[in-house]
Amino acid sequence: MKVPRCSLPVVPLLLAFVGIAGLAASAEVPDLEAYRKHALTHEGDAGRGRELFNDPKLICASCHSVDGSAGKAGPDLFAAGDAFGRRDLVEAVLHPSSTIAPGYGTVVVETKAGALFQGTLKQKTDAGLQLMGVDGTLVSIAIAEIKAQSGLPLSLMPEGLHANLTVQEFNDVIEYLTTLKQAESTLVSDHGMPRDLPQLAKQVKVQPFFTTEFNLPSSKVKSGLTSLHQLPGSGNVFFVLHQKGMIWRVEKTATGEEKTLFADLPAEVFSERGPNGLLDMTFHPKFRENRKYYLFYQVLEEGKVTTHIVEKQFDAEFKGDSGQAARLILKIASVAEDHSGGCLLFGPDGFLYIVMGDTGPHNDPNGHAQNLQLLLGKMMRIDVDHTEAGLAYAIPKDNPFTGQPGVRPEIWAYGLRNPWRFCFDRLTGDLWLADVGQDRVEEVDIIRRGENYGWNVFEGFEPFSNQFRKEGGTFAKPVFAYRRKYGNSITGGQVYRGDKNSSFYGVYVCADFTSRRLFGLTLENGILKTAREIGTVPQRVVSFSEDEAGRLYAIGYEGMIYQIDFTEARFE
Repeated sequence: MKVPRCSLPVVPLLLAFVGIAGLAASAEVPDLEAYRKHALTHEGDAGRGRELFNDPKLICASCHSVDGSAGKAGPDLFAAGDAFGRRDLVEAVLHPSSTIAPGYGTVVVETKAGALFQGTLKQKTDAGLQLMGVDGTLVSIAIAEIKAQSGLPLSLMPEGLHANLTVQEFNDVIEYLTTLKQAESTLVSDHGMPRDLPQLAKQVKVQPFFTTEFNLPSSKVKSGLTSLHQLPGSGNVFFVLHQKGMIWRVEKTATGEEKTLFADLPAEVFSERGPNGLLDMTFHPKFRENRKYYLFYQVLEEGKVTTHIVEKQFDAEFKGDSGQAARLILKIASVAEDHSGGCLLFGPDGFLYIVMGDTGPHNDPNGHAQNLQLLLGKMMRIDVDHTEAGLAYAIPKDNPFTGQPGVRPEIWAYGLRNPWRFCFDRLTGDLWLADVGQDRVEEVDIIRRGENYGWNVFEGFEPFSNQFRKEGGTFAKPVFAYRRKYGNSITGGQVYRGDKNSSFYGVYVCADFTSRRLFGLTLENGILKTAREIGTVPQRVVSFSEDEAGRLYAIGYEGMIYQIDFTEARFE
């Protein structure tokens, strides 16, 4: 895309934003608790709330679309009433910067001419970028004109907007937002996307596995766990990863657990904005022999977010890191700061599988996921035990695109948006992956060699865009998808292979990060057979793990690790 020079008047959007926030801050801001309490204990008038939402003085409609078009600076709210509970909506309005949807963080650009522009990133190419501000104005800035670019951990929505409303008017706006639900008619009916997900008569138990809660004492916000891994061959030693770069070693004992800091990488790991940071860890198949392990995290290089896959080594006692320098296996630059994938795992074949998202912006406007010259939006498969010229790894000879000109040979499958966790079924070898949707559905895929999973031509089972559709192209359908009423951010899980006598044996267990619902799926001949809502988790589920015995664990983003107990439930 050719990005023209900025032809708009040089009006710093940053100053406009500060001005709006300043108006609210300059007045006497009413007690937040009064607004919160009233909205949670009284009914509102949705019709009046709709009028207020569209009132230009409140800027709600200027920043948010509600029709599924996602055409404005803020997140589209067409299914807000499905995706979020009333309490979540209240908190989002009262504290807009406490939880920022991926892809909607604030980007600030300073030009060489001294102008400041602020907005959400809508497009970025080698030629330039486009920002959209709160007023809906789209500004194009050529790369040659940019002096500095940075991201802020702030929402474009200013604090204090509730001060312009009475407590009842605030409640009316919340009431209107709860009515924004996804119409069944907007979705294509497919066997893999059932209209309803029945709940089990008796749901699975979810109970703390460690007594310890993993949080940073200096952090004001409880957040940040990303994954849990059992030390191979140990039985009772686990590693807990924090987004900011910490890894704790936890040993279960007869009286509790012993927790020590295994690694502290915050100076190297970038985690300030978006779903970035230390995201995953895996062990070499011959770990007990070579002591090698691998990390997946983001760094900031010359202002650009880049994903690093590194190889490190334990000490001889398997207690700590050897202290030897890490070996950089692979690095992948992001275009924006989102959708970085975040999972790596050795397959039954001994090769390392790595997944990357399209890295944004929303809609994948440059077609990263369909571009086979890029590793963005791809599942990769590499051989870390050997090297080839110019690479720190080798390409397995049976990779699907080996030897094809203009195609990255690391690619195993493609067409992924924001894949968040994958696993191998330890019995069948099937590769299950969860892909976070954009506006309408969340999906689960079975990843197979060389297949195209559709993004951004498809979102789930539905057509999304023809911009990057190629003539004669074929697309693999998901095995399962769910609507916004069940959540809006899927977390991939594990196939339960613990107790062979359990009705859950062979069930794929996954969750929704936002709604905290647990789902169970089974397939028959590659087609969805059964989908059930099997339980809930007290915290937002960021990952799952299985131990050597096949027991399953859910990792709470806010700091707790839970074991899933299937003994008293029945999957039917």
